[in-house]
Amino acid sequence: MRTGVWLVGARGSVATTSIVGALALRSGLTGPTGCVTELPDLRGPALPAFTDLVFGGHDVVTTPLTKRAEALATAGVLPGRLVTALPDELAAVEDELRPAPAGGSQAERAAAVVRDLTDFRRRHGLDRVVVVNVSATEPAARPHPGHADPGALAAALAGGDEVLPPSSLYAYAAVRAGCPYVDFTPSTGLRLPALAALAAECGIPYAGHDGKTGETLVKSVLAPMFAMRHLAVRSWSGVNLLGGGDGATLADPAANAAKVESKQRVLGETLGHVPQGGTRIEYVEALGDFKTAWDLVTFAGFLGTGMRMEFTWHGCDSALAAPLVLDLARLTAAAHAAGHTGPLTDLAFFFKDPLGASTHSLAEQWTRLCGFTRRLHAGGTDAAPR
Repeated sequence: MRTGVWLVGARGSVATTSIVGALALRSGLTGPTGCVTELPDLRGPALPAFTDLVFGGHDVVTTPLTKRAEALATAGVLPGRLVTALPDELAAVEDELRPAPAGGSQAERAAAVVRDLTDFRRRHGLDRVVVVNVSATEPAARPHPGHADPGALAAALAGGDEVLPPSSLYAYAAVRAGCPYVDFTPSTGLRLPALAALAAECGIPYAGHDGKTGETLVKSVLAPMFAMRHLAVRSWSGVNLLGGGDGATLADPAANAAKVESKQRVLGETLGHVPQGGTRIEYVEALGDFKTAWDLVTFAGFLGTGMRMEFTWHGCDSALAAPLVLDLARLTAAAHAAGHTGPLTDLAFFFKDPLGASTHSLAEQWTRLCGFTRRLHAGGTDAAPR
């Protein structure tokens, strides 16, 4: 199943690492460590092979992909030997990257994205294209009457207003082009009534939001532990220090607030209450593409005896995120092929703020993901074929 992976933010660290990793896997230069779709419980015939993935994308910057890969290798994010071993493959992907449309109305920009997606699919004879947003985190979207329904949205986009934030404009274009959409960021994306209704009308599946790669991944394991042991969590405070482009973006208070809200949701929904404390995110340029998170949890046991737990997470954000981007592209493509439409709630395992999730427990999310992939491999679907 030849599958296009169209990356919004294609020259960023996560996208570049995803592309280099996929090319290395295709060439047999590395193993699939970190790719959960290569675990025995998920691997199977319904998923497109790494050799079937074809990459393209948009970005507002123009730095050549090879230069981005070389910079990440210098920073210790990916092995330099892979960059030197894949010059032709990286050049081929470079040819498929396009500048993000600018100017004109949002309707005109969306039409330009649709053309790029359609041309990409036709040029490579692809069965489908999955659009994955790995661009910078946005502030929360400002309300607009056009968000209410598809008709109001179409009319509003033709005017001069900035009706949709960039993530939602790409989601709109993806749906109009018949492409499944994955939002790996905490940005608004498809979480607007008009876009959800449009996706339902067009029979398009979508997934999101905010890839679960570090501190929140640990929270999704520990919070259910406290709940199942009936221990009273009194406070949960975290400090996140990160560099790179993501850290620079999150230095903006509005973008920071959107990210913090996504990270905190797991605690309230798992514990049944919001404990005292919060999460603070700080930009430390010297950390580059690496991040450190420190958490302090205070809790009470039998007879009110007070106790505490601390953990520290050191990780490379791009190396943690990239294999999940590949997993989500493969799973979403398989879901589209099987006729699934609407939010792919069984992919909650991958996200901090998953669409329609009934649980934030990683173990329970894993069980649902395994069941979902088993049905895909068996040729089943939860939706009527399109």
